[in-house]
Amino acid sequence: MAQHHLWILLLCLQSCPEAARRDADFLTVNGILGESVTFPLNIQESQQVGTITWTSGTSVAFVTPGDSGTAPKVIVTHSNYDERIHVLGQNYNLVINDLRMEDAGDYKADIRLSIKNYSYTTTKCYNLQVYRRLGKPKITQSLMTFVNSTCNVTLTCSVEKEEKNVTYSWSPLGKEGNVLQIFQTPEDHELTYTCTAWNPVSNNSDSISAQRLCADITMGFSTHRIRLLSVLAGFFLIVLILSSVFLFHLCKRRQGAPLQGRASEHDIFHSAVL
Repeated sequence: MAQHHLWILLLCLQSCPEAARRDADFLTVNGILGESVTFPLNIQESQQVGTITWTSGTSVAFVTPGDSGTAPKVIVTHSNYDERIHVLGQNYNLVINDLRMEDAGDYKADIRLSIKNYSYTTTKCYNLQVYRRLGKPKITQSLMTFVNSTCNVTLTCSVEKEEKNVTYSWSPLGKEGNVLQIFQTPEDHELTYTCTAWNPVSNNSDSISAQRLCADITMGFSTHRIRLLSVLAGFFLIVLILSSVFLFHLCKRRQGAPLQGRASEHDIFHSAVL
């Protein structure tokens, strides 16, 4: 009876229910682009391995035990994995090197095992996710205002390339998300705001000082004020120059008018004498 129950249990473990896939049936394995990833099989010393067949939509590799004291033999059955797969000798864990984005997906290992007088096949399923290591994020500022000695700034944190499953957090405020709105008072000028970008395999940070933020805002307003004053000064200078030229010509015309009048009277007198 016990033997009958054992065979039922082994039969239940034999396959991954891919047709009715549930995340709980798969072990998620996270890998880094260009690096290596390991699929753990956790084979016990008491278990004698016969064969291991790896598939991912199609056949990937076929593993058999090596001779006494030698590493397992691996036959790669898909050209995309040539020279990138090896198996660890003691526990038969599969390692894929030089990960590519297209390596992501579901993997299945059908393991033929023997325990004492029993021989059976068990199946382990994995979901491989491949991520890039995050570079240093960049903090940009926008929607800046300066009211009642308070700097109102919107900060946006972003990574260079659009990545999946990236989350952002801000310290020391403990805020989540890539956008942060702050109201900076003069008392807070010693603060430093740090954005940390995370994905399942890495994290990276960038910081900006509150003093720099307010200085940039103040400088921006000062620059704007200086530009406005420069424009006004230029306008008044042009008006002054035009007014001076106009007055100069007006005075010159007025000075010339009496001389013309006296010349006419002299001509009349001279004609009368003649």
